[in-house]
Amino acid sequence: MEVVSYMRGIPSKNKNPEKEQVLRLFAQGASACGDNGMQSQSDRWQLSDVGVIQGYVHESSPNSPHLKLRKAVIDNQRKHKKHTVIIDSNLFLYVDKTNAKHYLRYSLNGVFPTTGNYFWDNPDPKRWESISRNLGIRLQPERTKGHHIVICLQRNGGWSMQGLDVMQWVMQTIKTLRMFTDRPIVVRAHPGDKRAKQYLQINKPGVVISHKPDIRQDFINAHAVITYNSSPGVAAAIEGLPVFVLDPTPKISQAFDIANTDITKIENPQHFDRDTWIKKISMSHWNFEELKTGQAWKHMRDYII
Repeated sequence: MEVVSYMRGIPSKNKNPEKEQVLRLFAQGASACGDNGMQSQSDRWQLSDVGVIQGYVHESSPNSPHLKLRKAVIDNQRKHKKHTVIIDSNLFLYVDKTNAKHYLRYSLNGVFPTTGNYFWDNPDPKRWESISRNLGIRLQPERTKGHHIVICLQRNGGWSMQGLDVMQWVMQTIKTLRMFTDRPIVVRAHPGDKRAKQYLQINKPGVVISHKPDIRQDFINAHAVITYNSSPGVAAAIEGLPVFVLDPTPKISQAFDIANTDITKIENPQHFDRDTWIKKISMSHWNFEELKTGQAWKHMRDYII
């Protein structure tokens, strides 16, 4: 089986060595399993059984060279009934902000649970045990009492909002919440949204904007966490908090399996089986050593052949 890592799918001004390293190690791991792992330095797609890209591309993405290559890989692999592995940020970054443990998330042919395969059909309990041990993270007891509600925003203009303005969404969410609860509300901007300081202004009674560096600080004594569809829902669920996902298509959220979707139930959120869920999402997360040895590829390969 031929596996091609596309090095030019990384931005030319990239300053994060992890992006190149993960592509090299992926190819190395494929070779360790007896396949032909290659690193392409070309800006053109080439036919292979599996193309590997770091990051994704969407309809509204700029027409820059590295994104054009990603699109060519995805489109042509699909056209020829071949596969694309997409490498994305991991869902546990809130406990390892610099990603010192080098865990990343891998999916096949798409970046949503509704469009891609996250290699999680048959969860191995040992996978979560390994990640839990390495990151010092574990499922916290479910919280049944709390004080405030945390609303976690996504990057304004980001593809996951599907064109919906973040401020429009949060203001409507607050308005709806006030029909069912008078709890204090804490609004937290996406940490990667550098423009949030300019646009995130809310002057409403009982609503404050958080400036705390660690999301877990906002989780202290919280009643519930609301997201559109983003990864803070995963962090909140791990920390024992009830989660609400308000995307009209909630299944695209990685937290869907353990999430409430009806905001009218904010005072009486449902609780779910987090143990099955966390074991499932752990199957899409692998670190650099597991890539290098081929352990990660050996698992993913079973979904391709």
